[in-house]
Amino acid sequence: MAYLALRFDVDAAAADGWADALIAAGALSVDLGDPHAGTPAETPRYAEPGEPASPFWPLSRITALFAQESDWRGALADAAGALGAPAPPHEVHPVADEDWVRATQSQFAPIRITERLWIVPTWCRPVDPRAVNIALDPGLAFGTGSHPTTRLCLEWLSVNLRKGEAVLDYGCGSGILAIAAAMLGAGRVDGVDIDAQAIAAARANATANRVDATFTPADRFRAGGATYDVVVANILANPLVVLSPLIAARVRGGGRLVLSGILAAQAPAVVSAYAGWFNIAVWSAGEDGWVALSGERLAR
Repeated sequence: MAYLALRFDVDAAAADGWADALIAAGALSVDLGDPHAGTPAETPRYAEPGEPASPFWPLSRITALFAQESDWRGALADAAGALGAPAPPHEVHPVADEDWVRATQSQFAPIRITERLWIVPTWCRPVDPRAVNIALDPGLAFGTGSHPTTRLCLEWLSVNLRKGEAVLDYGCGSGILAIAAAMLGAGRVDGVDIDAQAIAAARANATANRVDATFTPADRFRAGGATYDVVVANILANPLVVLSPLIAARVRGGGRLVLSGILAAQAPAVVSAYAGWFNIAVWSAGEDGWVALSGERLAR
């Protein structure tokens, strides 16, 4: 089946309304993006909880997908009428049908984390069969190894994890960090997340990689429970600050903490939140301004 893509730019304040109106008018899907993506004028947007910033770009590009035979002109007119606005300047181009599964798979290739650790989609062969190769496909939960924050945590585990250590992956997503820890020689490995889909994905990924790891929903992961030699939390800066007492309490005396999902400008606030428990600092910087922090639990 062939498709048509209708594309135009609107102010951020109007983007959500146009997206809803186009879907109501018959669009198969609507995508919002940065019209300057891939250029020096690109505007980064990070959905940091607790921040009032708009989730959209100052000028947002709307791309609505229609079946080729559909009346996209009528749909655009209906959407404009519903919003009480004129139809914006726009363009339409054909989208050829293709094997979308194969096209999606082509975007993902084996990812080298370190010399000893790779992330390998299940449709690819390992580049180095002698390395630790984690089989992981894109899914509903965050964590394929492609994002800089995930890679920073994986690098830390590959370089610093000691055999037999107990590891907690706090905010486990796909389970990639817990699975990596298990495959790198950790002892007990646990993961926790607030998202039920993430827990299901992590359990499936652990089974696929034949590792022993336990994944628990956050509401069952009570305070005052087990402590760990290593706790890794790759979430976002604001939740890391808010959750600092809970996360710190899971690291045993002399244990180590790894935090990511933090932009360089946010690092001082996160360091300050954990400084009462840890000797903590920036461990490494990744792409696009992301950093990872690491520290050792202070003796009391």
